[in-house]
Amino acid sequence: MTEKLLGSIEAGGTKFVCAVGTEALEIKKRVSFPTTTPEETMALVIDFFKQYELKAIGIGSFGPIDIHPESPTYGHITSTPKLAWQDYDFVGEMKKHFPLPIAWTTDVNAAAYGEYVAGSAKGLSSCVYYTIGTGVGAGAIQKGKFIEGFSHPEMGHMIVRRHPEDQFEGWCPFHGDCLEGIAAGPAIEKRTGTKGQELSSDDPIWEIEAYYIAQAAYNTTLMLAPDVIIFGGGVMKQRHMMEKVHDEFEKLVNGYVKTPPLKDYIVTPKLEDDPGTIGCLALAKEAYEAQ
Repeated sequence: MTEKLLGSIEAGGTKFVCAVGTEALEIKKRVSFPTTTPEETMALVIDFFKQYELKAIGIGSFGPIDIHPESPTYGHITSTPKLAWQDYDFVGEMKKHFPLPIAWTTDVNAAAYGEYVAGSAKGLSSCVYYTIGTGVGAGAIQKGKFIEGFSHPEMGHMIVRRHPEDQFEGWCPFHGDCLEGIAAGPAIEKRTGTKGQELSSDDPIWEIEAYYIAQAAYNTTLMLAPDVIIFGGGVMKQRHMMEKVHDEFEKLVNGYVKTPPLKDYIVTPKLEDDPGTIGCLALAKEAYEAQ
């Protein structure tokens, strides 16, 4: 008998990464589709999963999303700046085609969970995971549970102190120069006219970038004091960045709190490009076991 698999959807603002895997969180097949309109993208997603016998699906979606099962709009993407996806019933559409247990959370929560069960936070009590890429988002976990209340955290839109040499006005349509507005990938490109991955490691923009990312780590440390803070996303693929972030973080803390050694405390994802997929598979497994 063919083993039934778990499904994973990492729904990002730029692309959807879909995968199937085992209960041991082994990825068997993964594909990606551009994030265009719900009609186009979801048709590709549904066709992909119809090839497999599934027992549950985990979804980590760009947001904001409605996370409360008792809400009439549970499973919807809500006030996203991606207009075609506003008020989209993501879980409802999947349920039409796959009447299975479906776990539903944010894309950054899913990535945080992947690192919690199998990555840099494995064996620890708590973690916060940031993605610094097309946008900035974060998920927080305490003792295996996501930290959330009336909604999920939106730490990517925190207000940070401006770098004295940074005159960029910010690009966030809601807040201008919030963390996402001045530190996400598009902010780098809008300042320099060049994508981050094409800039040299000694470009002055990286000092500015580290200044903002270190503030995110500083604010997180003082508010939540997690066991580890993980920075993923395309911007953090610049391997020289972490040393700069550590240096800026030390200046900000100024000896006020004693953290674990920074090489173990502020880190990049151990799962590299897989935290979201592994997290969605793990959440799907839990949804199946809980039914």
